[in-house]
Amino acid sequence: MPSSPRIVAVVPCHNEEAAIAKVVTDLHATVPGIEVHVYDNCSTDGTAEAARRAGAHVRREEEKGKGNVVRRAFADLDADVYLLIDGDDTYDVADAPRMIATLLGGPYDHVLGVRRQVSGTAYRAGHESGNRFFNTLVTFAFRRQVTDMLSGYRVFSRRFVKSFPALSREFEIETELTVHAVNARVPQTEVEVGFRDRAEGSESKLRTYHDGFRILGIFAQLLFQERPFLVTGAASCALFVLGLVLGLPVVVEFAGTGLVPRFPTAFLAASLMVLAGVFLLMGVLLHGQARIRRETSRLFYLRQPAPPWSGAADAGRPAPAAVEERG
Repeated sequence: MPSSPRIVAVVPCHNEEAAIAKVVTDLHATVPGIEVHVYDNCSTDGTAEAARRAGAHVRREEEKGKGNVVRRAFADLDADVYLLIDGDDTYDVADAPRMIATLLGGPYDHVLGVRRQVSGTAYRAGHESGNRFFNTLVTFAFRRQVTDMLSGYRVFSRRFVKSFPALSREFEIETELTVHAVNARVPQTEVEVGFRDRAEGSESKLRTYHDGFRILGIFAQLLFQERPFLVTGAASCALFVLGLVLGLPVVVEFAGTGLVPRFPTAFLAASLMVLAGVFLLMGVLLHGQARIRRETSRLFYLRQPAPPWSGAADAGRPAPAAVEERG
């Protein structure tokens, strides 16, 4: 392992000509030796040329969507530390060295940049409340505290990147990154970062309701994939209770009179009980498959080298104000 870790920045961009040069310049000035890789995602303006003039390595990703960019970048690049940051200059690049030092000093595999608004209008209407809603969902479903699951400002180790499947196509990628981190229980922490308005002349690509429903859909998919017994168990309990409510009066009446005058209700209640058993059995089987998949993913994770230890923690570096998740 070299004495100085190789650090790369992954900067997804779609029509960010107004902001990308400043992001690239700030990264080079703030993190000495960093390699900045700008992925031009189907831009129709001068994003690529502006990034190239600022000193970035520019690649073009023809499949539109941030998830496609991240998947391509994680496959293309080989480094010790990966910094993911948007190209719209809304995140404070000055926080990058602290995030990298936190990852190396842990050592952690994932450092999440928790957004702190520098200006009162940095969040678009509805985005902050939506983010809190999704944070609550993930915290409840995966029993790991998450403060800002939709943040696009993160630092990863090599073993996180090379064990992350990256299946999402668009802005759901942050949800997938968060769920992978909490479900795999990798060593991770959170660091507050500055978050401000977009650069003048640039336009947000987020669509509040459209992207919100996409994120909700990918969350439901990941929840069923990673916590199947929770989903099928809840369905089984609901079917059991409904069958009990419908069937118990029929049973009581049969016990008293020996007759079943409400046969359709009795048939429905029995069917619901059978379905409850089927869902419960399906949950047990899917839980076993999910466990095997997690074990396989863990083995791939363990094949990669740990982040280079900086010794900063032993030297008395103060712990970041964050929630730590250790594997």
